[in-house]
Amino acid sequence: MIIPAKLQKWDEIRVVALARSLSLVWEKNTKLAIEKFEKEWYKITFWKHVWEMDEFNSSSIESRIEDLHEAFLDKNIKAIFTVIWWYNTNQLLDYIDFNIIKNNPKILCWFSDITAITNAITYITWIITYSWTHFSTWAMQKWFEYNLEYFNKCLTQDKSFKVIHSYSRSDDFWFIDQENRDFIQDKDYWIINKWKATWKIIWWHVRCLACLQWTKYMPSFKNSILFLEEDEETNWPLFDRLIQSLIHQKDFSKVNWIVIWRFQKNSKISKENLIKIIKTKKELNNIPIIANTDFWHTNPLITFPIWWTASLLVEDNVNLEIINH
Repeated sequence: MIIPAKLQKWDEIRVVALARSLSLVWEKNTKLAIEKFEKEWYKITFWKHVWEMDEFNSSSIESRIEDLHEAFLDKNIKAIFTVIWWYNTNQLLDYIDFNIIKNNPKILCWFSDITAITNAITYITWIITYSWTHFSTWAMQKWFEYNLEYFNKCLTQDKSFKVIHSYSRSDDFWFIDQENRDFIQDKDYWIINKWKATWKIIWWHVRCLACLQWTKYMPSFKNSILFLEEDEETNWPLFDRLIQSLIHQKDFSKVNWIVIWRFQKNSKISKENLIKIIKTKKELNNIPIIANTDFWHTNPLITFPIWWTASLLVEDNVNLEIINH
């Protein structure tokens, strides 16, 4: 595997719109995000198509691909962030020049539907990619410290780090109202099946995983810790169907662990719902599973590598450590 160089002060970070346009983000939030990057001693740059916007709040495949390739070819760029998520990301897969990416490894940091591209890039090029926030999330003025802590642990340092569960979370429209935030006291991890493992991480937005099934971009599940996430559109019947679809994959039996994200409140999936879904599937009986973890569509969230190693020990408590990144 190829690990991109860690970020250093004054490095240049490129923002690309692989899904929706930067024009969709309020100008004041764009300014706040840039200011926060600069406060951390990074230089933010954009390419010519990032503000382009059509009737789908996105841009043409050609425009998005040009900006992605240009970011990799530019020797000054050390990391690439996406603007924000959207459903159309998998449109780009057949147009990406993976040789350009392989010959110019850089930090790639994004999440949600961009998973379709992230996992394909790692699978084909063997470059480690990363899960964290989009560029737009850097506009957040409150409760960003935890996010920034794990950004630095994963993307600016080499040593392993333990993930400490956050006991307060938000699931609100912070980008509309920065002052009146809704912070929710959260309980610990949900321990469903206990065990211990050290394997590679595969990270998936579950519906994006469904988009890649039976394509040449679909990674193997062999020796994996499967990190799964979705957003508030996924209720328990849809989640149940998506998990069942995963189980039907030919190498699902090679999955060693499953780590499930913290559900958004509009999903209305309780701990009891989740346990019921898991226990109806005998294929999951011997797979260690935890849930209610700090990644993706709620805040705060950790940064972690895709296709690199983590250690997970679950007994009465959870000990999650990112080993290589």
